[in-house]
Amino acid sequence: MGTLILIRHGQSQWNLENRFTGWVDIPLTDAGRAEARQGAAVIRHLHIDQAFTSALSRAQETLRIVLETIGQPDVPVEADRALNERHYGDLQGLNKAETAKRFGEQQVRLWRRSYDIAPPGGESLKDTSERTLPYFTSKILPLVTAGRCVLVVAHGNSLRSIVMQLDGLTKDEVTALEIATGPPILYEINQTGRVVTKVVHQLPSSTKQ
Repeated sequence: MGTLILIRHGQSQWNLENRFTGWVDIPLTDAGRAEARQGAAVIRHLHIDQAFTSALSRAQETLRIVLETIGQPDVPVEADRALNERHYGDLQGLNKAETAKRFGEQQVRLWRRSYDIAPPGGESLKDTSERTLPYFTSKILPLVTAGRCVLVVAHGNSLRSIVMQLDGLTKDEVTALEIATGPPILYEINQTGRVVTKVVHQLPSSTKQ
């Protein structure tokens, strides 16, 4: 039996400012760093064999804080842009409320919450899944099914893709899924890849994108 731990990075400056972030490399806020420490406290009892993160600094900083907090700073880490956040294209950097006023709430909701409609110049959740899941299936899941404890620190939409596969969610179910910044999601997975248990932890405060 292996353990998979999924953590969405702590609150970033653009989460705080309600902006579309995507692939723009925005740092954590002080609250985001606190979320990383709080999330780490939940998994302090686990020995991490391998960690994975994205190519973006907010995820990498969250991972560093988590590993330092649990006293395991030397865990092997692999970073890859396959785990990056969904690319929001022309919307990156724009305030979400102002964008809704400009393009209409219904259009922005389609860009944000539909499964296969991409914003101008960007990715849909389907596009994100098509780069995230092959990496997860080939690099991460085999370690878990081999009995390892694996930590993945990534982003709302790349993690949605992974949860969609593990939980067998439909397109409608995954677009309604919210993953908070900071708290770990723990899966126990057997050698055939079947999810045996899932626990979603909560923090005193959390941020959604």
